Amino acid sequence: MARGDAPRDSYHLVGISFFILGLGTLLPWNFFITAIPYFQARLAGDSNSTARTLSTNRTGPEDAFNFNNWVTLLSQLPLLLFTLLNSFLYQCIPETVRILGSLLAILLLFALTAALVKVDMSPGPFFSITMASVCFINSFSAVLQGSLFGQLGTMPSTYSTLFLSGQGLAGIFAALAMLLSLASGVDAQTSALGYFITPCVGILMSIVCYLSLPHLKFARYYLAKKQSQAQAQELETKAELLHSDEKNGIPNSPQRVALTLDLDLEKEPEPEPDEPQEPGKPSVFTVFQKIWLTALCLVLVFTVTLSVFPAITAMVTSSTSPGKWTLSLPGQFFNPICCFLLFNIMDCLGRSLTSYFLWPDEDSRLLPLLVCLRFLFVPLFMLCHVPQRSRLPILFPQDAYFITFMLLFAISNGYLVSLTMCLAPRQVLPHEREVAGALMTFFLALGLSCGASLSFLFKALL
Repeated sequence: MARGDAPRDSYHLVGISFFILGLGTLLPWNFFITAIPYFQARLAGDSNSTARTLSTNRTGPEDAFNFNNWVTLLSQLPLLLFTLLNSFLYQCIPETVRILGSLLAILLLFALTAALVKVDMSPGPFFSITMASVCFINSFSAVLQGSLFGQLGTMPSTYSTLFLSGQGLAGIFAALAMLLSLASGVDAQTSALGYFITPCVGILMSIVCYLSLPHLKFARYYLAKKQSQAQAQELETKAELLHSDEKNGIPNSPQRVALTLDLDLEKEPEPEPDEPQEPGKPSVFTVFQKIWLTALCLVLVFTVTLSVFPAITAMVTSSTSPGKWTLSLPGQFFNPICCFLLFNIMDCLGRSLTSYFLWPDEDSRLLPLLVCLRFLFVPLFMLCHVPQRSRLPILFPQDAYFITFMLLFAISNGYLVSLTMCLAPRQVLPHEREVAGALMTFFLALGLSCGASLSFLFKALL
């Protein structure tokens, strides 16, 4: 909550700015994976305009470059690396430089991706340039996201909620942008160019929003305060953060957990003269012993998810006759709707369910069982209608199977991720919660990287 002497957020401009900044942090990842068919078509070596289409029902040459696997792996490894380097970077590089520098770098790299739509290039150099862009974009995105979460530490919890709302809508926004590009009726090359220009506009808006914050009285009141001056407000803010999702139905985030629990330390009452002194810095090993099972569950959830999404799921095509899912090309809208849009909507819904109940609780052994059951999705998706296969048969050819699997897959991912992030802080003492949040953030990144690595094996088994 804002303090009584704080200025008002006129026209909610600060809230809107943080919502757009949240959207901008996850746009790069979502726009790259949603456009996997476009990249695969370019890497097939075609030189005509069809090589630049955003979506196609390709059943011809196999993806020799394993693009969907590499884009996933090179998106998640930077997250893991910069999670480990965060404390060093934050001490050495000013906050404004980290945020504006990251936004500008992402904008330039996405502009390069859009420009390549118009450039005829052989598959090898195109793949190398694209992979380098993916790696650098996600490195800057990791720095950007962590820096903005740190800045939100001085803001009322409502603004953390708005930031998280923007992040939650990034995947849905990318899928809708894909559908609008496909339905626009323009040629394939123009459609792809318009699609990649869209995130450039989003990042440019994020830059404008961030530059406008120092000119807004409400933002200056919080962002310019020293930590000692903002202590009372910060205590109130961090006390609310773990409950804000329950009130608003907003997905949880590991960075939010670390951020909210950070002020729980300061919220501890002053020790009485006859009471023991405040405990020292908590041991990472001690905290890990308490939350290791929950952390392992988080790793396994993301390992399963990234091992098949989007590496395997993006290869699934419609088995229905032309006309049911299409306007002109067979299967043109099937994957954008049934894979990406459906996943992001159901994942967001699953995360919001923890606002109403937390089951199973931290003492239950059902959580590891539910997490392990998600491994069933790996063979289920691999046995769906994926034409490019040489080993496994197709046991679930109908579209209804894939849609049902995706519904359960996405909602379980969102719910179990949110649940583990909520349960971990409840398993440790108040002064250990900051360390618990940081550990869960690391294990989240570890799970993403493990899943991306396993996707190569599962694709090879097809």
